[in-house]
Amino acid sequence: MVGDQEAINAVLNRLRRAQGQLAGVISMIEQGRDCKDVVTQLAAVSRALDRAGFKIVATGLRECIVTDENDGRQREMSVDELEKLFLALA
Repeated sequence: MVGDQEAINAVLNRLRRAQGQLAGVISMIEQGRDCKDVVTQLAAVSRALDRAGFKIVATGLRECIVTDENDGRQREMSVDELEKLFLALA
């Protein structure tokens, strides 16, 4: 994610929020909180991470290049490679 500072800031904010939510989940478990409350907060963490990942992929689509292992030149990612990125988040 090079260049799009607004997108980078949005991703960092989402990740920081997820980090705080995860700390809350850990605390809830340590306190012996109700399973339903813990799972609800854990789902919120998962959604926050998914949104951050989708933002990274969506922003990076314009910049997605890979270096060819054979000759060291950069090339655009194939549709299959981009699809793999999306599926990794699914």
